[in-house]
Amino acid sequence: MQMQNFTIPGLLLVVSIVVLYFLPTLIAFLRNHKNKLAVFLLNLLLGWTGLGWVVSLVWSVMK
Repeated sequence: MQMQNFTIPGLLLVVSIVVLYFLPTLIAFLRNHKNKLAVFLLNLLLGWTGLGWVVSLVWSVMK
């Protein structure tokens, strides 16, 4: 079995997707949100649903 070589654009795409997926968590940590761990857990566990991602994004920008 041969290992695939990652190209720079491919790696950049993967990093961009991960950063976009965890954008609500990044916002919560940068704003020092009082429930940043809960936002992270919601984002991690339910972010893939789309609705969970939107809820965690809205929650991360609320005081």
